[in-house]
Amino acid sequence: MEDARKFDELVQFRAPTNLSEAIDAAAKQRCQSKSDYIRQSIVDRLRLDGIHLREIAGRAACAVLVCALIASSAMAAGTIPLSMTQQFDSLGKPLGGGRLFLIQAGTVGAPQNCYQDSGLSIPWPNPLTLDAAGRVPQLFCADGSIKVRLTDKNGVQQLVADNVLVIGPSSGGGGGGTVDPTTIFQTGAFMQFYGTGVLSGWVRCNGRTIGGATSGATERANSDTQPLFAYLWSADSNLAVSGGRGASAAADFAANKTLALPDCRGRVVASLDDMGNSAAGRLTSSYFGASGTVLGAVGGAENQTLTIAQMPSHFHSASIYDPGHTHGHNITGVSSSTTGGGGFTISGYGTATISAAVTGVRVNSSNGLDTTYSTGGGGSHPIVQPTILATTYLKL
Repeated sequence: MEDARKFDELVQFRAPTNLSEAIDAAAKQRCQSKSDYIRQSIVDRLRLDGIHLREIAGRAACAVLVCALIASSAMAAGTIPLSMTQQFDSLGKPLGGGRLFLIQAGTVGAPQNCYQDSGLSIPWPNPLTLDAAGRVPQLFCADGSIKVRLTDKNGVQQLVADNVLVIGPSSGGGGGGTVDPTTIFQTGAFMQFYGTGVLSGWVRCNGRTIGGATSGATERANSDTQPLFAYLWSADSNLAVSGGRGASAAADFAANKTLALPDCRGRVVASLDDMGNSAAGRLTSSYFGASGTVLGAVGGAENQTLTIAQMPSHFHSASIYDPGHTHGHNITGVSSSTTGGGGFTISGYGTATISAAVTGVRVNSSNGLDTTYSTGGGGSHPIVQPTILATTYLKL
């Protein structure tokens, strides 16, 4: 009973507001992750007070904490890009026997523990020694960022990099602070995936709607859509809200309204024409069909029919057709007389008439009219760029 009483007093302790900073400093001093330091400190304190975990583990409340302490050694952890890679020197030779120093981010050389297991319980030596082929062993680090320095076996520096992000979520405290889980994909991020179905944590960018569990949204009706609902509500005022926009995104979500997703169906995503800079003029309303500087604006088409003004300047071949023609003529009213001695007299002249006739000349054409030869059907033509199709998703 006395052990149980002391245990209850310990776990009910109310920490000062600056305890987190003190734990960070102490954990770094002992080259431990924050979670390792807290776990070991609690166990040490219990043992110092003469309390044995096995004796109190039967109590339900205590058992939960004991399990948490034990399970914390198996928590997930992240790694860095150097893990399980082969390193080479400047001549391209494997960096056999090289050494990798693991350092707290933002410091000159303060050691930072990394571990052999994902539970962050078996620390690697620091520095780590690469094998004969220059390979870095698999290593796990607590959340945050660290600094690394790589040398050859003689200590000649090959690489130094600070604030290397630990990739993958864990529960420990890293040398540079905790990892923001949105640093890889944050709410509102686009991703194209070679598939067609629903992905956990994402919605398809298909013009359907999202909302709360009872909203009747057509793409996803669930409480986990609220972050994306709020983001899109603020980012693009042109996205339709059922029943009209209210005072805020939170109010609309709570009122079980739905919000339309951007519609990427059959569309290629392009960058805004300005993106914080002056407009580049590569997407203008004259040709794009909408403003190139408005988020979510849509334009372009699959095909186009040319107008006369859009056709290249050109000529059509033509020839003149002349079938030829004749003119008739008629002379009337001529008389004559003769006298002795061989002479004759013409008593009068008649009138000569030439008949009228058309030339029959015309422009030679395929339709027999006075036009040039023509061709073409006046149909539209495709203007689609080379394209492969996938599904575009938005991060919740």
